[in-house]
Amino acid sequence: MQEIYESAEMILGYVVEYSTLILEMFGIFVLVWNALRCFFTWIRKEDDAIRLKLAEGIALALEFKLGGEVLRTVVVREWSELGILGAIIALRAALTFLIHWEIKNEEKALNKKGGPDRTEESGAE
Repeated sequence: MQEIYESAEMILGYVVEYSTLILEMFGIFVLVWNALRCFFTWIRKEDDAIRLKLAEGIALALEFKLGGEVLRTVVVREWSELGILGAIIALRAALTFLIHWEIKNEEKALNKKGGPDRTEESGAE
């Protein structure tokens, strides 16, 4: 029975390790892709809502990274590791909160300038 438990624990460790790696890679890809797209849009001066799009991309990338950190807590073995992971999760959650606050402020500023209403673009009513 002990062998089955150890095998299952090893398999879970590998699944969590690779899943965390994949989620963090998604976060990196989303951030880099969005940054490049926004950079070229900014150079061509095509869009007034460039800051909003960049903030939304950063928020999405942080969500992927945060998901990886939460998943990593499954295989934590020591309290010190849990404390470090908790601090990382708290920092990333705070960054996500601040970015969402910035998105709301940027949307308000664009609506005041007479820019497109973001709620109409997304189909929300």
